[in-house]
Amino acid sequence: MRTVGLFEAKQKLSELVDRARQGEKIGITRRGKLAAVLTSAPSETSLKAVFEDMENIRKRAKLPRGASVKSLIEEGRV
Repeated sequence: MRTVGLFEAKQKLSELVDRARQGEKIGITRRGKLAAVLTSAPSETSLKAVFEDMENIRKRAKLPRGASVKSLIEEGRV
């Protein structure tokens, strides 16, 4: 992890943000001590990925014999 002082970070913030977006972790120091770490933000999860995850969970779920997700929801069990 590369570290920069707070003054330098202020001067080069745009450049540091671009580097963080590319995956680099950048430490920001204040008076020689690490004060913050600049990293990329997590990517947004697509709605399609959410539904795929839900489907995978549904496939792995062990439902009582003869029960469906719909019937469990109607009974208030899910």
